[in-house]
Amino acid sequence: MNNSAKAHYTCPVLGSKIRQGLEKAGKNPEEITLRDLAPVDQLHTGAAPATIELVEQAGLKKGMTILDAGCGIGGTSRLLVKNFGLVVHGIDLSKDFIETAHMLNQWCGFTQDGTINLKQGSLLALPYPDNFFDAVLCQHVLLNIKDKTKAFAEFSRVLAPRGKLILHEIVDGPGPAPLYPVPWAGNAAASMLCSRQDLGEYAQKAGFELVFSEDKTTNSARWWEKINAIKKARGTGPLNPALVFGENAGCFGANMEHNFKEKAVLCVEEIWIKSDFN
Repeated sequence: MNNSAKAHYTCPVLGSKIRQGLEKAGKNPEEITLRDLAPVDQLHTGAAPATIELVEQAGLKKGMTILDAGCGIGGTSRLLVKNFGLVVHGIDLSKDFIETAHMLNQWCGFTQDGTINLKQGSLLALPYPDNFFDAVLCQHVLLNIKDKTKAFAEFSRVLAPRGKLILHEIVDGPGPAPLYPVPWAGNAAASMLCSRQDLGEYAQKAGFELVFSEDKTTNSARWWEKINAIKKARGTGPLNPALVFGENAGCFGANMEHNFKEKAVLCVEEIWIKSDFN
């Protein structure tokens, strides 16, 4: 991750900001639900419903071990434990995000029973043994990584044979250059988009076989259009992406709706299986 991307994900005292936002919304921070946190911890396109639909498509079973690659402040990790009964390990490069994630886990009542394990670290040097995971989930993360060859090699290394690599990613589209800022980058210098074809080539070279693929660009454009309409009608609540990304967040909705509608970027979902011989 380059310096522009690091600056984009640096957010000191984020936990305190979220606490203040919850209190302004009339919520007791230490008695909250996952739904209460959604405006600030489900910031990927499609939010929680998109994650649930894709993980259901992957057919994971209760008790399986999954890596939430680029877990942010833990929203998806908590969702995977609560909705699917998975054992989750989450990793993110941002120290601020991981510290906040631990705090939010406590507020949501997740105990230290080993079902959710979050740590700071790099996807290019995953601190896990070979063949450790049944699945890896990667949502809107590869677009910040330059060395995608290394990232896919690490995914392959830590996945057990026939393990599943579940991708929910934004890739470069055939349209004009994207408008910035967007949720993953404040400017073009922080964005490491690749094409859908290149994404597939990275996976194949790392020994993965494609078993599911769907273009979600049209759905994504509609989702952002809906989010923008709600914001226009109701305004911005005290718990919102600006707590994480500052004033740039005010431009995300309009830019993302434009980018998807103009095919500047595409949203794709793919499920890959690690070869038995890899």
